[in-house]
Amino acid sequence: MRRPHIRSLAVAVAVTTAATGLAGTAFADPSTGKSSQAAAVTATTVVDAARAAAFAHASATGVAQGDELHAQDVLIDPEGGRHVRFVRAHQGMAVLGGDLVVHLTERLTYAGVTRAADHKADPTVTRARLTAGQAEEKAAAVAKGDAGPAELVVDARGGAAALAYQVRVTDSATAEAGSRTVVVDALTGKVRSNTPDSDEFLSPKLLDTLRERGETLDPATGTAPQTSALAATASGTGNSLFAGKVPLTTTKTGSRSYVLKDPSRWGTETRDAKVQELEVFARGKKFTSTTNKWGNGAVSSRASAAVDAQYGITKTLDFYKKTFGRKGIANNSKGAKAMVHFGNKVANAFWDPACGCMLYGDGDGDMFKKPLVVLDVTGHELTHGVVDATARLEPTRVDQDGNQYGEAGSLNESLADIFGSNVEFSANNAKNPPNYLLGEKLGLDQKFLRRLDKPSLDELEGAIDYWSPAVYDAEVHAGSGVSSHAYYLLAEGSGRKKIGSVTYDSPTFDGLPVKGIGRAKATAIYYRALTRYMVSTTDFHDARVATLKAAKDLYGAGSTEYKAVDRSWAAVNVTPANTPAARH
Repeated sequence: MRRPHIRSLAVAVAVTTAATGLAGTAFADPSTGKSSQAAAVTATTVVDAARAAAFAHASATGVAQGDELHAQDVLIDPEGGRHVRFVRAHQGMAVLGGDLVVHLTERLTYAGVTRAADHKADPTVTRARLTAGQAEEKAAAVAKGDAGPAELVVDARGGAAALAYQVRVTDSATAEAGSRTVVVDALTGKVRSNTPDSDEFLSPKLLDTLRERGETLDPATGTAPQTSALAATASGTGNSLFAGKVPLTTTKTGSRSYVLKDPSRWGTETRDAKVQELEVFARGKKFTSTTNKWGNGAVSSRASAAVDAQYGITKTLDFYKKTFGRKGIANNSKGAKAMVHFGNKVANAFWDPACGCMLYGDGDGDMFKKPLVVLDVTGHELTHGVVDATARLEPTRVDQDGNQYGEAGSLNESLADIFGSNVEFSANNAKNPPNYLLGEKLGLDQKFLRRLDKPSLDELEGAIDYWSPAVYDAEVHAGSGVSSHAYYLLAEGSGRKKIGSVTYDSPTFDGLPVKGIGRAKATAIYYRALTRYMVSTTDFHDARVATLKAAKDLYGAGSTEYKAVDRSWAAVNVTPANTPAARH
């Protein structure tokens, strides 16, 4: 569930996407599966054109004198459009909330912009009153850990640009996975934000609710049958906790030695954190085998949880590659990483951007009896990694207990649920049947954690079916219901129906029906909206516009799909008429 956290923005960001080396590359069209030949240009040419266009159209893009634009991502549409995502620096200082996407035509002319801040990143006061040391002391005190060096930044979030210090605090006593990022006003010393650097699948609010109810979660696993050893190849067999017996591609390192590392998926690997709170993957212990059989389907084998983790990660990578042509979480042809047995009695799972990996606790032995290595948990958390590499959706605020609030954070959680459920559909595992439920294998009394068809059936988190101004102050997992509901309605439509073994009955705000366009098209629209038209501050009304633009790109402005997107948002009460005049 992700915390969109405040990340350190490096001033120099490499273009590490599939756009690198574009000449002669065929790009798949998600709506048809066919490909079209992109113009023979280089990523550098596209980036240079987009940067020039941003400065030439400064009144629209908000780019000002003293700004520097550093490309984070380049995407080329099959029909020829180009989209360059930039992070910004001002007078050499990273700008928080300064991200923007410049849209170009096939001829590299300016076609529009999507920007996070609606004001210039130019603080009125440019000289700090606090010293870096004072900022570090403040950050260490509020995050209860060890402060790293303070860096001057421009904080453009929240309606105005201000000079601030950004400090990463490690070994924080207030963050289960260890580190936080604190932003301190360089003039007043006020803490502008204090955010965990990792995403926790289970929010502090939810954990408190479960404790109050006295729930004990002991998901049924069902030991998978053992199989005979395979021949000495890198095709192994895993006996997982939750997904049954699964095939695993491993690395052969000797005549009878194997490592749980998948060379066919860019070296994706799972390691053992050895009950330590490790955030450095290289310090994890490699899983090895002499038989290429892994786990026994029960927690008595340390490798069983590793099987679930490796299986879930590879299935997530497969979903993104097969569906969108995305090569890895960051689309840079690099593998994903995971560590199981993280920490001592940790009842959670995390996407940790500092580590660049998934971290799975074993449960606390009290409320949670087993590791949180379920397939849709992994799909959810790794999608936060995809969001990190694209829109970087951020919560608006985080309370002292670590609960997050704000529509951009809610949208982040929603996208993680949407694509996490799609990972299940893509894997189509009989032991973990696909559905529009999240966390259905966790053993909760309500039989699921969240669901997309009628989010309010999640009483644990108080999920919300429809938008209202109050959603701005909803905890992000509760608020996520708005866009998750819109997605389900777009994919499957309203009303009662049975899909697989689950019965759904999705209502609408206005009581009018919605006809779905199918999961494949709905998913293509949401992915395109995320990667092309969403930025760190995108709220639900912005998301409506982003998905409409994506539908227009893929299917046309007068298409059934475009009209269905518009109708699906109206069905959750997100309309042009109720767009807030003043955005938070």
